[in-house]
Amino acid sequence: MLGSVFSPYYAWRRARARHRLDPLDHCALNVALYGRTKRWAMTERGRRALHQERDRLVIGPSQVHWDGQALLIDIDEIGAPIPRRIRGQVRVEPSAINPEPFALDAAGHHSWWPIAPLARVEVELNQPRLSWSGSGYLDSNRGDEPLEAAFQRWNWSRAKVAEEAVILYDVTARAGGRDTALALRINQQGQVERFEPPPRQGLPQSPVWRVARGTQCEPGAEARVVETLEDTPFYARSVVETQLLGQRATCVHESLCLDRFSSAWVRVLLPFRMPRVGR
Repeated sequence: MLGSVFSPYYAWRRARARHRLDPLDHCALNVALYGRTKRWAMTERGRRALHQERDRLVIGPSQVHWDGQALLIDIDEIGAPIPRRIRGQVRVEPSAINPEPFALDAAGHHSWWPIAPLARVEVELNQPRLSWSGSGYLDSNRGDEPLEAAFQRWNWSRAKVAEEAVILYDVTARAGGRDTALALRINQQGQVERFEPPPRQGLPQSPVWRVARGTQCEPGAEARVVETLEDTPFYARSVVETQLLGQRATCVHESLCLDRFSSAWVRVLLPFRMPRVGR
């Protein structure tokens, strides 16, 4: 799910506005499929397409619903830039709910909440026809200002090591280039333990758009990119193998360059992957 975080339409309106905009007028459900079947959808919709209840969020034809045990994501979207339908359901059942958000900046304007660091995920899609089940993750980011106002970049990763989730968040602030490094291990009961972040280690840039990537890895071991899943002008999602807590770990990894994101040429490109419709 996505609010106005990466919306070029919100950024363009904000640059001209003389008053505070409504971010809920810029909402989308983001779906990305990888593997043999690759599809992408992130259609932005206005407030008229948004309906919120305590346990339900509706965005256009798609919705997210908490049934007391699991988060059910009912998807009915058209992909972009190639218009192919994505329809079906994702079920996310947490092993436990972590109640603690973490500040990402010194001023406390941005926070990150690993809601379900460990979860059972089941995917059943009709279009395209595919199914999958395995370990997954659910989190949330929240901010009082645009991301690019506070940060230059970040690298984030999540791995399952034994029966724990291990999450690394390495953020470079815009003010003075100060770094914030979080290293967390979270067990099946949702208990969070911080540990000393391993040393930083560089990774190859993304192959097409040359987005800088980096991670953390224990001394004497080497991290490597197993696969690049998403390669865009400002964001790369990858599968990375590293060593954490004395064990080899395979991570879902993301690198975000907010200097790139805030540039005019990138925002001109974004509507090709993120169209906007009225409802």
